[in-house]
Amino acid sequence: MARKFFTRCWKSDKGLAAVEFAFVLPIILAMLLGLVELSQALGIRASVINMSSTGGDLIAQEATVKGTDLDGVFNALNAMLYPHDATQASIVITSVIDGGTGLAPKVAWSCAAGKHPVKETKNAAPSVPLPASLTLPNAPLESGKGGSVIWSRISYDYTSPLSYILIGTHIWNNDFYLKPRRVSQIPLSGSPSIAGSSCTP
Repeated sequence: MARKFFTRCWKSDKGLAAVEFAFVLPIILAMLLGLVELSQALGIRASVINMSSTGGDLIAQEATVKGTDLDGVFNALNAMLYPHDATQASIVITSVIDGGTGLAPKVAWSCAAGKHPVKETKNAAPSVPLPASLTLPNAPLESGKGGSVIWSRISYDYTSPLSYILIGTHIWNNDFYLKPRRVSQIPLSGSPSIAGSSCTP
């Protein structure tokens, strides 16, 4: 009897699909979690890139930048992160001007807001090396020509809610440089009023 029972069990294929599914299910779940995590991370990364270009573009359109202008830009950039956590973003808008004939470009003013509002130092070289193309002949920062660029820098501290593939905090930075459209150099008048924001005029 026992021999016949084990023989029937050995030859039976009932429940085979369930066993196979039990083997495959962990792999499917791992792929699903990874896809969800990477999709969210790439979405935020794309928002950071768009924020930096938008911030630079909005300021580059002005002839003079006032504190209220910066308030509007900071609010608009934070809104671009919705529905993600905007409190993890840091925004720095800086005017980099021609330092004079034979001299390196320098910071005219810098305003920051967000989680790490670290401004650039006035009359100092930018803390991040500028692209060499900006100082070439006929470029915005050609030495001795009195030009300038608006430098928009966005940083985001991303921590995955799943921490399945992306473990820990990842800091994403993006820089965007744009030549002023209406004047050679855009002066700063006033400071933003958003909590935590400040400028070095």
